[in-house]
Amino acid sequence: MGFAVATKAALLLHLSLFVLSSFTVSSQILPEALPPHYHGISPPKIAPVYPPPKSPSKPPTYAPPPKSPSKPPTYAPPPKSPSKPPTYAPPPKPPTKPPTYAPPPKPPVYPPTKPPTAPPTKPPVHPPTYPPPSPSPAKPPTYPKPQRSLVAVQGVVFCKSCKYAGSNTLLGAKPILGATVKLTCKNTKYKQEATAKTDKNGYFFLQAPKTVTSFGAHKCTVSLVSSPMAKCSKPSNLHGGLKGATLRPEKPFTANKLPFILYTVGPFAFEPKCY
Repeated sequence: MGFAVATKAALLLHLSLFVLSSFTVSSQILPEALPPHYHGISPPKIAPVYPPPKSPSKPPTYAPPPKSPSKPPTYAPPPKSPSKPPTYAPPPKPPTKPPTYAPPPKPPVYPPTKPPTAPPTKPPVHPPTYPPPSPSPAKPPTYPKPQRSLVAVQGVVFCKSCKYAGSNTLLGAKPILGATVKLTCKNTKYKQEATAKTDKNGYFFLQAPKTVTSFGAHKCTVSLVSSPMAKCSKPSNLHGGLKGATLRPEKPFTANKLPFILYTVGPFAFEPKCY
């Protein structure tokens, strides 16, 4: 605040000096009033007037800047006294004897109340129910009795090729003409037999005795008996030709107005003598 007041006073002083000096210079520069000029008469010469030299102006004075306020001395805070740990009072000891309470009041006793009795109700009357009539026992289906038929057997007999002798194959085999086969049935008290011979194609067809029917055909077998060829006369067991082959049913047929069932066996083969 003091520095600002001093600065303003110095500026006002400097401004007043500047205005005063400007008025002085202007009065010196203006010429004095000249006398009237007359024609034909030369006026007297006046020596030039020079203004007096200016006095050196004093430099403005400024007030010294205010001193900055001195900082107050700082003091270290006094050392804190060591804080003592808080002391706690020991917890109160629990009472040794448990508290006693008065017994709860007994609930009031009321006399038992009888439930309301409803008047007896009669059960609803339903009409009598009768069990449904038992169904009549189902009759087992009836099938027509199988027809008893006579037995006929067919087959073919070959002679094996020397290339495949001893093997169960008919590759390269040729049919035998006049080979004998036999049908044997054991469905009666006495054994029933029948024989037949092959044609040029090795085919044979024979009929069993009339005492043998389709009901007992499962007890019949067909086997090889002999061959007319000396070089091919050893029966082989191909398809049971040696031990006896069982009959395979093929189809029913009628001959001389008699029913037959045709069975098939084989094909059979004889082993060749290759040397």
